[in-house]
Amino acid sequence: MHIIRRRGWEVAERAVTPEHLVLHRRSLLAGATAMTILPAMGASADTPAVRDYKPGRPLTEEKYATTYNNYYEFGDSKDIWRDAQALKQRPWTIKLDGMMKQPRTIDIDDLLKQVSLEQRVYRHRCVEAWAMTVPWTGFPLAALLKLAEPLGSAKYVVFETAQDKVMSGLDTPLYPWPYVEGVTIDEAGNDLAFISTGMYGKPLPPQNGGPIRLTLPWKYGFKSGKAIVKISFTDKRPMTFWEALGPSEYGFWANVNPAVPHPRWSQATERLLGSDERVPTQIFNGYAEQVAALYADRKTEKLFM
Repeated sequence: MHIIRRRGWEVAERAVTPEHLVLHRRSLLAGATAMTILPAMGASADTPAVRDYKPGRPLTEEKYATTYNNYYEFGDSKDIWRDAQALKQRPWTIKLDGMMKQPRTIDIDDLLKQVSLEQRVYRHRCVEAWAMTVPWTGFPLAALLKLAEPLGSAKYVVFETAQDKVMSGLDTPLYPWPYVEGVTIDEAGNDLAFISTGMYGKPLPPQNGGPIRLTLPWKYGFKSGKAIVKISFTDKRPMTFWEALGPSEYGFWANVNPAVPHPRWSQATERLLGSDERVPTQIFNGYAEQVAALYADRKTEKLFM
């Protein structure tokens, strides 16, 4: 007899998402996945496992999640999705360096042949107080750590975003390019930490960080670097992009806490894309059960911004 043991964050699909959305997603996986995602991503012929976290709200319609985007490499408008189409998604390589057993550069399709794809439904929460709920396709960040084999002395994982000639926002001298983000090794190894290569049953569009991005559902979205071209391991905490630009507003930890306001606006509620409904913000974006223990010994840190 086949026994299914669910992890704490898993739940049956119908308990989370309206049935018509579940059926629509299954049809995408059965059809579009086989014809579009897997060949495009260079993955195996296995259908990605569908694992719903507990979003507690309907999926955001794809048209909203893919046309309302923060991507400062293309400019500070939310309407950059058309311009972002100029960013070529192949060929694409990722440099792995720093404190690891064997630094190297890997082609994205070679990387994807070495991992098992999953689909995870996550909430995504912006520090600007808007939110969406998205079905991401990708693989656990822990799987990348296993492949990279960082040294035991490495304490942080650092992600660097592409700087491409089609990105007009790079001409803005105010910003400390390249875009750099970082997490601790234990954050990177948490079960929620995810590398996304698709969304809505399709390859990840360039405006959402395609072809490969970081997705950390318990943190503010600015922590999730897009279009990753370099991943480094270090024993020194990195100075991240937004922390360098505004340390009083965008700290290294960037953990969601409704009780800690941004210096210029409240974080007590968030606006859902599509419906514009305002709902209460949850600590750690609702994922405290899975991640709060990561910070139990960091009480002296300014964790929530």
